[in-house]
Amino acid sequence: MSPPAERLVHVRVDSLTLEGALAVPPAAGGIVLFAHGSGSSRKSPRNNFVARELRAGGLGTLLMDLLTPAEDALRATRFDIDLLTRRLTAATRWLADQPETKALPLGYFGASTGAAAALKAAAALGPDVRAVVSRGGRPDLAAPDLPRVQAPTLLIVGGLDDVVLDLNRRAYETLTARKELVVVPRATHLFEEPGALEEVARLARDWFTRYLGR
Repeated sequence: MSPPAERLVHVRVDSLTLEGALAVPPAAGGIVLFAHGSGSSRKSPRNNFVARELRAGGLGTLLMDLLTPAEDALRATRFDIDLLTRRLTAATRWLADQPETKALPLGYFGASTGAAAALKAAAALGPDVRAVVSRGGRPDLAAPDLPRVQAPTLLIVGGLDDVVLDLNRRAYETLTARKELVVVPRATHLFEEPGALEEVARLARDWFTRYLGR
Protein backbone atom coordinates (compact mmCIF):
# COMPACT_ATOMS: atom_id res chain seq x y z
CA MET A 1 0.00 0.00 0.00
CA SER A 2 1.40 3.40 -0.97
CA PRO A 3 1.80 5.97 1.82
CA PRO A 4 -0.94 8.61 2.11
CA ALA A 5 -0.26 11.88 0.33
CA GLU A 6 0.40 14.90 2.51
CA ARG A 7 -1.56 18.04 1.74
CA LEU A 8 -1.03 21.61 2.82
CA VAL A 9 -3.72 22.89 5.18
CA HIS A 10 -4.38 26.29 6.72
CA VAL A 11 -5.56 26.85 10.29
CA ARG A 12 -6.98 30.21 11.30
CA VAL A 13 -6.01 31.32 14.81
CA ASP A 14 -5.28 34.65 16.53
CA SER A 15 -6.16 36.54 13.31
CA LEU A 16 -3.38 34.59 11.59
CA THR A 17 -3.30 31.69 9.17
CA LEU A 18 -0.87 28.95 10.12
CA GLU A 19 0.25 26.19 7.77
CA GLY A 20 0.31 22.48 8.39
CA ALA A 21 0.90 19.22 6.55
CA LEU A 22 -1.93 16.68 6.94
CA ALA A 23 -1.84 13.04 5.88
CA VAL A 24 -4.44 10.44 6.79
CA PRO A 25 -4.12 6.76 5.76
CA PRO A 26 -7.25 4.85 4.74
CA ALA A 27 -9.07 3.46 7.80
CA ALA A 28 -6.73 5.39 10.09
CA GLY A 29 -6.84 4.36 13.74
CA GLY A 30 -6.20 7.86 15.05
CA ILE A 31 -4.65 11.24 14.33
CA VAL A 32 -1.44 12.61 15.89
CA LEU A 33 -0.88 16.36 16.06
CA PHE A 34 2.79 17.37 16.23
CA ALA A 35 4.07 20.32 18.27
CA HIS A 36 7.65 21.10 17.31
CA GLY A 37 10.28 22.69 19.52
CA SER A 38 11.74 26.17 19.52
CA GLY A 39 13.59 27.09 16.36
CA SER A 40 12.04 24.20 14.44
CA SER A 41 9.05 23.94 12.10
CA ARG A 42 6.65 21.50 10.50
CA LYS A 43 9.53 20.64 8.14
CA SER A 44 11.64 19.27 11.00
CA PRO A 45 13.42 16.19 9.58
CA ARG A 46 13.19 14.41 12.94
CA ASN A 47 9.46 14.95 13.40
CA ASN A 48 8.82 14.07 9.77
CA PHE A 49 10.72 10.82 10.21
CA VAL A 50 8.54 9.94 13.20
CA ALA A 51 5.40 11.00 11.32
CA ARG A 52 6.22 8.65 8.43
CA GLU A 53 6.58 5.77 10.85
CA LEU A 54 3.25 6.61 12.47
CA ARG A 55 1.52 6.70 9.09
CA ALA A 56 3.08 3.36 8.21
CA GLY A 57 1.42 2.10 11.39
CA GLY A 58 -2.01 3.31 10.26
CA LEU A 59 -2.14 6.69 12.04
CA GLY A 60 -2.86 10.08 10.52
CA THR A 61 -0.50 13.00 11.20
CA LEU A 62 -0.71 16.79 11.22
CA LEU A 63 2.57 18.69 11.47
CA MET A 64 1.86 22.33 12.30
CA ASP A 65 3.77 25.58 12.33
CA LEU A 66 2.60 27.01 15.65
CA LEU A 67 4.39 30.31 15.03
CA THR A 68 4.79 32.59 12.04
CA PRO A 69 8.36 33.08 10.74
CA ALA A 70 8.46 36.51 12.37
CA GLU A 71 7.32 35.12 15.72
CA ASP A 72 9.78 32.25 15.51
CA ALA A 73 12.64 34.73 15.13
CA LEU A 74 12.01 36.00 18.68
CA ARG A 75 13.28 33.98 21.62
CA ALA A 76 10.53 35.31 23.88
CA THR A 77 7.84 34.04 21.51
CA ARG A 78 9.52 30.67 21.08
CA PHE A 79 9.28 30.11 24.83
CA ASP A 80 5.77 31.53 25.23
CA ILE A 81 4.19 28.23 26.25
CA ASP A 82 0.75 29.77 26.72
CA LEU A 83 0.83 31.07 23.15
CA LEU A 84 1.98 27.71 21.78
CA THR A 85 -0.73 25.97 23.78
CA ARG A 86 -3.41 28.29 22.41
CA ARG A 87 -2.25 27.61 18.85
CA LEU A 88 -2.14 23.87 19.46
CA THR A 89 -5.64 23.93 20.91
CA ALA A 90 -6.88 25.82 17.86
CA ALA A 91 -5.35 23.18 15.57
CA THR A 92 -7.05 20.50 17.68
CA ARG A 93 -10.42 22.17 17.18
CA TRP A 94 -9.71 22.49 13.47
CA LEU A 95 -9.12 18.73 13.26
CA ALA A 96 -12.42 18.15 15.07
CA ASP A 97 -14.19 20.09 12.31
CA GLN A 98 -12.67 18.21 9.35
CA PRO A 99 -14.73 15.35 7.86
CA GLU A 100 -11.75 13.01 7.53
CA THR A 101 -10.42 13.51 11.07
CA LYS A 102 -13.32 14.53 13.31
CA ALA A 103 -14.11 10.93 14.33
CA LEU A 104 -10.48 9.91 14.93
CA PRO A 105 -9.01 9.59 18.45
CA LEU A 106 -6.42 12.32 18.97
CA GLY A 107 -2.89 12.23 20.32
CA TYR A 108 -0.10 14.80 20.68
CA PHE A 109 3.58 14.35 19.83
CA GLY A 110 5.66 17.16 21.32
CA ALA A 111 9.36 17.94 21.09
CA SER A 112 11.29 20.33 23.34
CA THR A 113 9.05 23.33 24.15
CA GLY A 114 6.32 21.78 22.00
CA ALA A 115 6.03 19.00 24.57
CA ALA A 116 5.16 21.57 27.25
CA ALA A 117 2.43 22.99 25.01
CA ALA A 118 1.13 19.48 24.31
CA LEU A 119 0.87 18.70 28.01
CA LYS A 120 -0.82 22.02 28.85
CA ALA A 121 -3.31 21.49 26.03
CA ALA A 122 -3.93 17.92 27.17
CA ALA A 123 -4.60 19.16 30.70
CA ALA A 124 -7.10 21.71 29.38
CA LEU A 125 -8.89 19.37 26.95
CA GLY A 126 -9.13 16.35 29.24
CA PRO A 127 -10.56 13.21 27.60
CA ASP A 128 -10.46 14.79 24.14
CA VAL A 129 -6.73 13.98 24.10
CA ARG A 130 -6.15 10.25 24.27
CA ALA A 131 -2.33 10.05 24.42
CA VAL A 132 0.79 12.23 24.61
CA VAL A 133 4.37 11.45 23.59
CA SER A 134 7.26 13.78 24.44
CA ARG A 135 10.63 13.55 22.63
CA GLY A 136 13.42 15.33 24.45
CA GLY A 137 10.69 17.53 25.86
CA ARG A 138 10.50 20.25 28.48
CA PRO A 139 7.55 19.09 30.60
CA ASP A 140 8.89 21.26 33.41
CA LEU A 141 7.59 24.30 31.50
CA ALA A 142 4.07 22.93 32.04
CA ALA A 143 4.68 21.96 35.68
CA PRO A 144 1.52 23.47 37.23
CA ASP A 145 -0.67 21.63 34.71
CA LEU A 146 0.91 18.18 34.89
CA PRO A 147 -1.34 16.80 37.67
CA ARG A 148 -4.39 17.59 35.50
CA VAL A 149 -3.19 15.64 32.44
CA GLN A 150 -5.50 12.66 31.95
CA ALA A 151 -3.94 11.24 28.78
CA PRO A 152 -1.44 8.37 29.05
CA THR A 153 1.92 10.09 28.66
CA LEU A 154 5.23 8.72 27.37
CA LEU A 155 8.39 10.72 28.06
CA ILE A 156 11.33 9.78 25.80
CA VAL A 157 14.74 11.23 26.69
CA GLY A 158 18.28 10.62 25.52
CA GLY A 159 20.55 8.99 28.09
CA LEU A 160 23.26 11.61 27.43
CA ASP A 161 20.85 14.56 27.60
CA ASP A 162 21.64 15.06 31.28
CA VAL A 163 19.82 18.30 32.10
CA VAL A 164 16.65 17.43 30.19
CA LEU A 165 16.68 13.91 31.63
CA ASP A 166 16.69 15.34 35.15
CA LEU A 167 13.82 17.71 34.28
CA ASN A 168 11.82 14.81 32.84
CA ARG A 169 12.39 12.65 35.90
CA ARG A 170 11.00 15.41 38.11
CA ALA A 171 8.02 15.94 35.81
CA TYR A 172 7.37 12.20 35.72
CA GLU A 173 6.86 12.22 39.48
CA THR A 174 4.27 14.99 39.13
CA LEU A 175 2.20 13.29 36.43
CA THR A 176 -0.76 11.37 37.81
CA ALA A 177 -2.04 9.84 34.56
CA ARG A 178 -0.80 6.53 33.19
CA LYS A 179 2.81 7.26 32.36
CA GLU A 180 6.15 5.89 31.29
CA LEU A 181 9.66 7.35 31.08
CA VAL A 182 11.98 5.72 28.55
CA VAL A 183 15.67 6.61 28.39
CA VAL A 184 17.32 5.87 25.04
CA PRO A 185 20.90 4.82 25.87
CA ARG A 186 23.80 6.85 24.44
CA ALA A 187 21.41 9.32 22.75
CA THR A 188 21.80 13.09 22.98
CA HIS A 189 19.10 15.76 22.81
CA LEU A 190 18.46 15.53 19.05
CA PHE A 191 18.68 11.72 18.89
CA GLU A 192 21.22 11.97 16.06
CA GLU A 193 23.07 8.80 17.02
CA PRO A 194 22.64 5.69 14.83
CA GLY A 195 19.36 3.96 15.62
CA ALA A 196 18.25 6.53 18.22
CA LEU A 197 15.54 8.24 16.20
CA GLU A 198 14.32 4.88 14.93
CA GLU A 199 13.84 3.85 18.57
CA VAL A 200 11.90 7.07 19.26
CA ALA A 201 9.62 6.36 16.29
CA ARG A 202 9.03 2.77 17.39
CA LEU A 203 8.19 3.80 20.93
CA ALA A 204 5.84 6.54 19.75
CA ARG A 205 4.09 4.27 17.26
CA ASP A 206 3.52 1.59 19.86
CA TRP A 207 2.23 4.10 22.43
CA PHE A 208 -0.22 5.75 20.05
CA THR A 209 -1.36 2.44 18.62
CA ARG A 210 -2.11 1.23 22.14
CA TYR A 211 -4.02 4.27 23.34
CA LEU A 212 -5.62 5.59 20.17
CA GLY A 213 -7.02 2.23 19.13
CA ARG A 214 -10.75 2.44 18.69
